[in-house]
Amino acid sequence: MTITENKPDTRPTLTPQRGGLLADRAFSWWTLGTGLLVLAILALILVTTVRESWPVFAEMGFRYVTERTWDPNPGAGEPVFGALAFMYGTAISSLIALVIAVPVSVGIALFITELAHRRLRSSAVTVIDLLAAVPSVVFGLWGVLVLAPKLVPFYQWLHDVFGGVPVLGSIFGEAASGRNFMTAGLILAIMVTPIITSICREVFGTVPQADKDAALALGATRWEMIRGAVFPHSFGGIVGAVMLGLGRAMGETIAVALVIGGATNISANLFEPGNTMAAVIVQQFGESTGTFTAALIGLGVVLFAMTVAINLTAQAIVRRAEARMRGGAA
Repeated sequence: MTITENKPDTRPTLTPQRGGLLADRAFSWWTLGTGLLVLAILALILVTTVRESWPVFAEMGFRYVTERTWDPNPGAGEPVFGALAFMYGTAISSLIALVIAVPVSVGIALFITELAHRRLRSSAVTVIDLLAAVPSVVFGLWGVLVLAPKLVPFYQWLHDVFGGVPVLGSIFGEAASGRNFMTAGLILAIMVTPIITSICREVFGTVPQADKDAALALGATRWEMIRGAVFPHSFGGIVGAVMLGLGRAMGETIAVALVIGGATNISANLFEPGNTMAAVIVQQFGESTGTFTAALIGLGVVLFAMTVAINLTAQAIVRRAEARMRGGAA
């Protein structure tokens, strides 16, 4: 008969410490408080701007966002404040910026993460980060003094080539000067490219190496691997990067104010001058009083509402796309 001796358990045990529990609880409350603080600040901004702009909303009602005329000093008549032309200019210039910047940014991010040598990768990242740090007024001054005059012959060439083509002829019309929707979109594209590139680069870096190796092992080319393994895994992050770039483009002021032309205009011709909501605020706020000031603040409210609506739409698109991808994978 074998008798086993019961030895005391000498293994270390984790005992809860009051100090650690208090620290965890304090950290949880602190993070919750900071998150709620952000929401509270956004709510206060919305409430304050709506209150300050309420006189123009009460006077014009829904016509404020459907009226094309913006005439704060009509002379004998009543002032007219219509935000539609500025909403159009904001949408067009931002759309041009995204059409140009998104393919370039995704391409740069893929090159850095998938193709570039390590030394070249660090240099490229540094250049992109430096480009993001350039003040917007520098882009605006370069655009109005250097880029805009040099683009006029190119715009005229586009008009000569596409002027007789239906639809394209109205888009690429006559170019009276280089300060127009297209130039504003080009400047915005340069400004948002570093933002989209940096986020896409971080998102592409989270793709599991095993997924990429598996695709290559099955005989996929590098492009097929990117399309089948990198893009599906990074779709939500890419959309988030585009939305962040769109927010920057829609809210840009000084650079756009210098190159867009400053006209209250709705036109399919991208080579005509126009204006955006953010730009007209910075151009006219210093000389505004009364209802005029309320109308300018109202542009900020409309811009805020447009940004929220676009982001909610993007989130819905991402959810549907990810659900479809999961269903396809199943």
